[in-house]
Formats: sequence, C-alpha cells, structure tokens
Amino acid sequence: MNQPDLVARICDNPPACAWFLGAGASRAAGLPTATDIIWDLKRRQYCREENQEIGRQDLQNGAVRDRLQAYFDARGFPSLGADDEYSAYFERIFGEDKERQRRYIRGTLSEDRVSLSVGNRVFGALISAGLTRIAFTTNFDTVVERAVAEMGHRSVSPYHLEGAHAANAALNNEEFPLYCKLHGDFRYDSLKNLSVDLEQQNEDLAGCLVNAGSRFGFVVAGYSGRDDSVMQLFDRVLSAPNPFPHGLFWTIMKGTTVPASVLRLIERATAQGVEAHIVETPTFDTFMLHLWRNIDNKPRDLDTRVRKARTATVDIPLPGPSESGPLVRLAALPIVSLPERCHAFVFTSPKEWADLRKAMGETKGGLILTKGESVWGWGARQTARLAFGDDLVSIAEAEVPTTLRAPGNLHVKGFLERAISASVARGRPLVTRMRHHSAYAIADLHADSHADLEPLSTVVGRTGGFIRGLSTSPTPEFPTAVQVRWSEALRITVDERHGQLWLLIHPDIWIWPPRARKDAQDFMDQRRRKRFNRKYNELLDAWIEGDWSSCFTNR
Repeated sequence: MNQPDLVARICDNPPACAWFLGAGASRAAGLPTATDIIWDLKRRQYCREENQEIGRQDLQNGAVRDRLQAYFDARGFPSLGADDEYSAYFERIFGEDKERQRRYIRGTLSEDRVSLSVGNRVFGALISAGLTRIAFTTNFDTVVERAVAEMGHRSVSPYHLEGAHAANAALNNEEFPLYCKLHGDFRYDSLKNLSVDLEQQNEDLAGCLVNAGSRFGFVVAGYSGRDDSVMQLFDRVLSAPNPFPHGLFWTIMKGTTVPASVLRLIERATAQGVEAHIVETPTFDTFMLHLWRNIDNKPRDLDTRVRKARTATVDIPLPGPSESGPLVRLAALPIVSLPERCHAFVFTSPKEWADLRKAMGETKGGLILTKGESVWGWGARQTARLAFGDDLVSIAEAEVPTTLRAPGNLHVKGFLERAISASVARGRPLVTRMRHHSAYAIADLHADSHADLEPLSTVVGRTGGFIRGLSTSPTPEFPTAVQVRWSEALRITVDERHGQLWLLIHPDIWIWPPRARKDAQDFMDQRRRKRFNRKYNELLDAWIEGDWSSCFTNR
C-alpha cells in the first residue's frame, strides 16, 4: 500500500481509526527523537567520565559520533541501534533517580522548544473536529495537547501513569477524545525510561489499548517499534477477538529499514485476516497534510488554522533598466522571437520516441522532432520523406505554443532546446547532443578549423582532448575499453518566467563516451576548480560572442 491508498482508506471513515504516535511525530515540532536523546546521553556520559567537552552541535559531525560509539562499544554498552540502547543509557546516567530523569526530560522536551508543524496542526484539527477519537503515544511531551488547544480552542487531558485506571472506563463510556500516554508525562511523577520500567506496560493503559484494538483500526506514525512491551500490546490485540477491524497501517519514512519486530507483527496480522500494511511516507508533515486535503466537509475555521497561509497572486513590478551594470551576472538571455509554425507529421502507424531519435540520428540533425498528441518537427520536407519513407502520409502545419507551462505543452521545451542547440552549432566547430533532458553544444575535436572557438580557448586554453591514463571499464554491453576524451561544452535550457522565455546557458565539460562521466569526475573537478566569478564571467562572454540572432530563425 502506498501513501495515496492509505489516505483514501482513512478518509472513507476517519473516526474508525485510532492513532499511535511515536517520537517522529513530535520531531516535526522541533523536539528530539529517542535517537537524538540517546546521542545526547552518550555525549553527557563520555564528557563526565573522560573530562572532555563536546557540544550538542558537535554530534552532527560523523567523526565525533564514531569516536563516542567506539568508546561505549569498548565498555560493553549496547550496540548502535540495539533495542535496549535507550533504557541502558538512562540507567547508567541517572540510576533510579526519577527526579533527575524528569528534570532532564523536562529540559529536553520544554514547551519553549515546541513549534507546531503542519502535521501537528492537522492532528490537532482531526481531534478537534471529532475525526480522530482516540490516540496513544509513547511520547512524554505536550505537542498533541498544544495542537488541540491552538487548532480547536479546547483542551484534551491525557490519561497517563497517574490515574491510568480511568482510561478503560472512558473508552467503554465513549468519552472521546481519548488520549493516552503509555510512558507517562514529564510534568507528573511517573515516567517509564529504565529497562525495568519498560519490561511491561501499565496494565490499565495496556488494557485500554487492547480494548481499542478490538474496536478501531490503527494508524502508527513516527514510531520505530523498538519497545518490546509496546509490541507485545499489539500482539495481545491479535490474540483478542476481532483484532483491528478497520486495519493496521504502520507508516515508515521512505528509505528507512523496517524493524524485524514490525515485519513479524504485520505478517502475523495478515495471516489472521487483518488488513495490515507497511506504508512508506516522505515525512510526517507530508502524510498528514495529504490526509487533511482529502477529507471532505472540513470545518472552515479549522482548515484556516491548519493552513495558516494561503497562496495569493501578487504583482510586484520589476525595476527598470539602469545605466550602471548589474550587481549579479545572470546566465540567461531573453528570447526575443521564436518560430511561429512547425511541421505536423501524419503516419500510417504510431511513432514512439525511439523512432524519432533514430530518424534524427540518421539525418544527422537534418530533422528536429518532438511528440505530443502528434509528431511535430522542423527540417526539409524531403529529408522527412527520406527518413520515414512510405510510412509518412502527409505533412501539415502546426502553431508553436508561446507558453511552456500549459499542461499539453510539456514536450515543447525539449523541442526548442534541440532547435536552439542546432542553430548554435550550425556553421561552427560544434556538435550537439541531448542528455538528461538538456541540450548541449560541444566543441568538435575533429573540426577542420577552430577559429570560432578562439574566444573560448583564450579563457580556458585547450577545448578538448584525451584524459591521460583514463579508459572505460569493459562491460557486457561495451566489452572493449576505449580511452576517455573530453570537450568544452555549453548546456542549453529554456525556461519561462513572468511570461518571458529565457535561454539559460551553463558552461560544462562533455565526456566521451558519456558513460565514463562518473570515472572522469576528478578530471572535471580539477579543470573547473578556478572557474569563479571573474573566470566564469569571461567564459560566458566567450560562448555568447558571435551572431546569436541565427539561433532563433526557423530552419
């Protein structure tokens, strides 16, 4: 299941889903995750025992983290990412002193650090609108309470380790919204941080979650699944009658590894006939905003508070030309005119891009083609007839769009770039290529004369040649090694801003063959290392010098 499918599933009946939030949901509000806290505890322990000074910001340095981890590995601490890593460091730092734990957590999760993100605002709005009736969390912070207060102008009182016995009664009596903090609240006396605490959950809160699991579906967000006691609660739901009647959906960040405990849970749930899925999401904020946008009949006042800002059309006049030069040199040239018409080809059989690329290659640039609803092109009619033979039925005319941003005009950008690069190269010692949806004009190593490139060679010296000692690596597709060559090149792209078309030019280096570009990275870095402001400015002038008006005439 993907994110859009999950959003659609929840939107069918939002109140049918309970939520389980982990530290990832609070991290969006600027608070640290369990992993962040673990590294801070390591830093504190190391500094205390070794009489060193390491700041929190130093933990962003991989070398510092490696040094700390090696220190604790040598002393028998849990390995990096172990399930008991969090509780083990709390035990070594604080012992059984609950007050010291609470002071640390209070400072780490301080209200002053909270800045509600759009995902937090959405969750607060869901509770305020009655679209989310029950939620559980392992977090100690007050992010959810604050989100409900700011979005719905109401309060939600969490059930936690103080007064846990009332949670199940509230669920049975449908006293919604119901919000349970399984590990406690740092504002009160009881917290669950140490391994002895985490071996089992408070039975009242545990019973409430198991009870909810037999009545609601569950969406898990921002939770890693590292607590055995929490995972055991999900297992208990599967052992109860009617487990997760509206599904179990475990969201994870894209590109992260799914813990084995989560995989086992989903597999067991699926085997018991529960609709259970692991769903990749880009971020908590992205997922929640996607969900909010697809909920029908949202209260307008809540929608306004969730979005905070709305897009608006503005018209800020651009400054007029001045007599002094610009402060910043832009690698963009205004396109003052374009061809108004092109050929429209009709064929007996549909043409794919492979067919068009083959025709352009065989005509050596004599045809420039693109494909939208039909095939368009520039070039001599006779050249087109020779390229396609009897398959070409007729050649009509089509108007070239003046805007690139209309939905049906996406193919026009590459069409113009091919044509402009061909115009730039015509009559000059240049060849053209397309790579990664951009056009290139490349210094031709085999041209009879390089006189037109003298302004360029004055700036950079040689404009092409072999890379000493570098050959391609043989592959099944290309078994013969060849020596790698390079050429100065110009990347050409077309863009549209404020109704004006612009030609963007970017000096580059072309590698022959292109598959060797990665292997030639050191050479390219060395050649470009001094191309800063003045040099780059001279390089742009060298490429622009000449009669560019020919670039915009119809071929």
